[in-house]
Amino acid sequence: MDAVHIVGAGGIGCAVGYGLCVSGLSVLFVDADAAKIDWGRRYGVAIDALPPRPAAFIAFDDWSPSADAVILLCTKCYDNAAVLERIPASATLIPVQNGFDPLLHVRGHALEGIASFVSECLPHRTHTRITRAGRLHFGYRSPAIKQRPQMPDCIATLIRQRRIVGRRIRVEMVEDILPYKYTKLMYNAAISPLASAAGIDNGQLLRFPRARALFFNLLRENHAILERADITLGKVGPFHPSTVAAILRRPWLAHSLAWAFYPSLRGTYCSMSGDLPAGRTEIDYYNGHLLELAGDTPCLLNRRVYDLVKRIERERLAPRLDLLDQLNGELSPLVAFI
Repeated sequence: MDAVHIVGAGGIGCAVGYGLCVSGLSVLFVDADAAKIDWGRRYGVAIDALPPRPAAFIAFDDWSPSADAVILLCTKCYDNAAVLERIPASATLIPVQNGFDPLLHVRGHALEGIASFVSECLPHRTHTRITRAGRLHFGYRSPAIKQRPQMPDCIATLIRQRRIVGRRIRVEMVEDILPYKYTKLMYNAAISPLASAAGIDNGQLLRFPRARALFFNLLRENHAILERADITLGKVGPFHPSTVAAILRRPWLAHSLAWAFYPSLRGTYCSMSGDLPAGRTEIDYYNGHLLELAGDTPCLLNRRVYDLVKRIERERLAPRLDLLDQLNGELSPLVAFI
C-alpha cells in the first residue's frame, strides 16, 4: 500500500499520523519546517510519553504527490492555496482543519475530518502532547449524495481502531461532518481570537472576569449566527450547543461551570496564539466566515473581534490583556457575566 500523505506535521497531523503508524500503515509527513523534518527523520513521530514510531518525512518544496495519492490536509487554512497547487485533481483529499476555506469548497472533496481533542506539537519537533482528550470525527460533506466514493483504507483503519493514545482520542464516523465542524467553529471563533489577543492560555480566558464576560457573550453571538443561518449543529464535548446556549442565559450557572472547566484548560493554548505574533492568523476562516454567514445582520462582537485581530496582525502589536478592553463597549446590548 502506498504511503498516506499527511501535510502539516503539527499537533493534529502528528496525532493522526501516529495512529496510522500504530496500525501498520506507511505514512509520509510533509512540512515546510526544515528542523521538524530533520527531527522526524532522526526520531520518528511521537505522542506524549508513548514510544516514537518511524515514518517518512519530506520537505514541502520537495513534495510531488502522485495522481492517486491519499492526502490528509492538516495545515492551517492560510497555507491551503500553496498546497492545493501541488495536488493533482484526481488525488483523494481529506481536510482535517478547523476553519472554513472557500478554496477547498471550490475544489471539492467528499470526506472531511474534525478534531475535538487538543494536541500541541513541540516547536520544531514531530512530538505532540494531548492536552485535552476528545474525538476525531470523519464524515461526508454531502450526505444526500447516493453514490459516495469508496472509503480510503487509512480512514477505515482509524475507524476500526476506534481509539488513538488509549482512551484519549476516540475515532468516529458520522453521517454528516458539517454539524460537528460548525460546532467546533462556534467554540474556536470565541476562544482563539480572545485568548491570542490577550496573550493568555485557554484556562485564563475563564479565570479573568473581563475575558470571561467577552468569551461568554461572543460564544452566544456565534451560536445565534449559526442558528439564524439554519445550520445544524452536532455535539462536540460534554454539551450540545443548544444546551450551552441555555447555560449562557443563566449567568450564575455559566460562572459555576467556568470554574469547573478551568482546571482542564489551564496551560493549554489555541493555535492562533502562536500565529498572531507572526502577523498571520486564521481569523478570516473563523470569525470572517461567521460574518459572511450573518450577512446584513449586525454582529457587534464578531466585527470588533475581527477588526482587533486584523489590527494586531497589521501593526504587529504584542498580545496583552488590556487589548480586550476596547471590546467591552459591545457588552451593553448583551448579557454581562462579570
